[in-house]
Amino acid sequence: MSTVSRKVSSPQWKNFQPPAVQDPAIVSYQRGPNLINSEMASSPTTQNNNQLFRETGHIEKLLHSYGFVQCCDREGRFFFHYSEFQGDIDTVKIGDAVEFQMSYDRRSGRPVACQMVKVDPSLVSCEVFSQERYIGSVVQEAKPAKPKNGSTVGSTDGLGRVTYEHNGEWFFLPYGLDDIVDNTGSTQIKPGDSVTFFIATDKRNGNLHARKLELEEPKLTKYQGVVCSMKDSFGFIERADVVKEIFFHYSEYMGNINELLLGDDIEFEIQTRNGKEVAVNITPLPAGTVIFEDISVERRKGKIMKTLKSNKRASDPLGGKIQYESAKGHTDILYGDKDQDGDYTLLQGDIIEFSIATDRRDKLQRATRIVLLNETFDKTTERRETGTVVSLKEGFGFIQCAERDARMFFHFSEILDPKAETKCQDEVEFTVTQDPTTPSRQVACRIRGIPKGSIGSVVVKPEKYIGTVEKEPCSSKSPNKMNGKDDAGSIVFDMDGAIHKICYYLKDVSDLRNLPRFGDKIDFNIGEQRRPGGPVRMAVNVRLVLRNLTGRCQGYIATLKDNYGFIENVDHDKEVFFHFSAFEGQATDLDLGDEVEYTLARKSSKLSAENIKKLTTGTIPANEELVDDIGIMQGKIVRPMRIVNPEQEEYCGLIQIGTDDDPDKQTYPYSITSLADKRDFLQKGDAVKFRVAANIVSGDRRAIHVAAVRQFIRAKVESVKDKYGFLNYEAEEGKKLFFHMTEVHGGIEVQPGDEVEFVVVQNQRNGKYSACSLRKITEKRRPERLLSRLKSMNEEMVGPRVVVTRPPKGPDGTKGFSQPRLPWAPPV
Repeated sequence: MSTVSRKVSSPQWKNFQPPAVQDPAIVSYQRGPNLINSEMASSPTTQNNNQLFRETGHIEKLLHSYGFVQCCDREGRFFFHYSEFQGDIDTVKIGDAVEFQMSYDRRSGRPVACQMVKVDPSLVSCEVFSQERYIGSVVQEAKPAKPKNGSTVGSTDGLGRVTYEHNGEWFFLPYGLDDIVDNTGSTQIKPGDSVTFFIATDKRNGNLHARKLELEEPKLTKYQGVVCSMKDSFGFIERADVVKEIFFHYSEYMGNINELLLGDDIEFEIQTRNGKEVAVNITPLPAGTVIFEDISVERRKGKIMKTLKSNKRASDPLGGKIQYESAKGHTDILYGDKDQDGDYTLLQGDIIEFSIATDRRDKLQRATRIVLLNETFDKTTERRETGTVVSLKEGFGFIQCAERDARMFFHFSEILDPKAETKCQDEVEFTVTQDPTTPSRQVACRIRGIPKGSIGSVVVKPEKYIGTVEKEPCSSKSPNKMNGKDDAGSIVFDMDGAIHKICYYLKDVSDLRNLPRFGDKIDFNIGEQRRPGGPVRMAVNVRLVLRNLTGRCQGYIATLKDNYGFIENVDHDKEVFFHFSAFEGQATDLDLGDEVEYTLARKSSKLSAENIKKLTTGTIPANEELVDDIGIMQGKIVRPMRIVNPEQEEYCGLIQIGTDDDPDKQTYPYSITSLADKRDFLQKGDAVKFRVAANIVSGDRRAIHVAAVRQFIRAKVESVKDKYGFLNYEAEEGKKLFFHMTEVHGGIEVQPGDEVEFVVVQNQRNGKYSACSLRKITEKRRPERLLSRLKSMNEEMVGPRVVVTRPPKGPDGTKGFSQPRLPWAPPV
């Protein structure tokens, strides 16, 4: 940047002194010390010198027969008459350069200009330009000036400001629109633009001004980056200098855009367009030129604490977490979806090996080059299976399982060693998991090759054994399949005087039409298969010998959900799970309290009901009788049933008689069959009335005919939506009361406007209110919102109105049409 050769102070204007006698045709401003005063005017010597001295100036003002000229070499403004101009006065205009001689008016003694001639404008200047250009910045934009009547454009109207630095100080200079050098005709200087200019010093008063401004083209800095996204006609570049992406248009690429690919290294410049930074002048760089991070040579060992799939924030680029040992102790480090060597599934708790990558831009560290170690499978409880690759397609294949009769789909990305070439008949080890895209299908993941011959054929021993089915194997038709983990069945048998347990699979059953059930007697052989961890024994040739007829159970429907429910046993103390698919009929035919018959099966860690049949009411014999000496009793619920509070272990609820402080207080258990209304939602603290029944065999007593003592409320149905609705009643301020259609007695369908009676209950787990035990009272009526609207409307607002402005009159002055109308009779 150039510097200023000298520092000029701002001029100070002197006070204006009006003359003693004002001449309206002559106005002279005395602004500088060089102006000749009245004493000098009286000297004949001074007059002679002034007659010889010629000055230059510019026409400042033109009136009817006179004007004013502004001196160029000193501070002065003189009157002149058109008669003193030597030439055609009509050719003179404001701003023309002239030469004149100063004289004095004879009457007033004021200085005036005379003997005026027009000269070349290039020879006349009021300013002295600096020898070199300066570099500065525009801080205020110049605007078009508004000229005054009959005068030159004001020198202070619409001026802009430019600032520059000199010797550590910042100075501001004015400039106008006519000071901008516009070679193309489209130059626009705005605040913030860098410009070059000359400093012009006014010879009259020493004022400084910026002249001949030229817009300085900024020197664009070269940046590097990598193409990270490409669309139809634009893309984005990941910058190497900051952690940021920048937009670019295909037209800014200096080569063939069809050759530009994702991940290519490029060099570019940055310009600001429409207030946003964009990349321009893009050129390709050799591959590997742009480096974002430094990767450590040292390999570290750690454990997966959080996987990418478990991260709920999908927008987080580093969603995974690894914990490893460092000099500071346990240290956590993040990783992203591109930091794994391979695309196989990583699970929480996996033992992995990784390197640390440090970003050069923001020094952020993350784990990269992550590899799963084989010791993971030795230290975790992950269930691994073996099999043989039987089919390979483009990008995927199938594995024949050795432990079960199934073919598992797998994708090539799930092979732990991506460099290994997988071929048909290769023996592999894998984990079975649920397909995320198809919930009904299982797939193989985390596949690792094992030595040839590790999976040997099954050697079947000739001895036959008799056993009992303790757990049924999971089949594809079963709704409770355990995602490939616990799908094996188990058999309990006696061998050499000791009780043993052995597993079997569905493929090991000889007759699939007679599948063994829980408790059935079967015979089987023992087969041994060689595995990588040692030989494994299993039951083969499993055949049904005797059905467990005594295992047929009876009970009552206690709970019904969307696709499953629970059955209460005949002793009213336990419940068993069942799926609707196990019911032999339509699940919609089941209702609470229905009597059913079923068999027990163990397909997981818990028993479930299978082969469920609905029985006629009264089929199950009564095993209890009413205690006559005890009438209707009053009590309160101290423990609800498990269907109301699933967190409790006990199935039955308890009713207490007396207060908590009463030493003679008694409690009676109750179940779903005890309720007078099977849909009654009894919670802890509810008041009830009941009778007592005793078991015929054991004598145990329990509550029956249990009914809630509640206050019924009446309200109208506000709205109905599918299986639920809302009542025109507010248990909480501003909230209509919710109800479910299953709470309506008799299965009657209610609609908006119907009046019902109900009981308000509060769910003790979530604190929300709802209506239960709904009974319809009246038929369908208008909703309350429509009734209230009709009440607010009077008769005049309903329908069109007819107003008689002039009633009719008859010829005799009476009201017209008042006499009855007679039929017309033709004359005879």
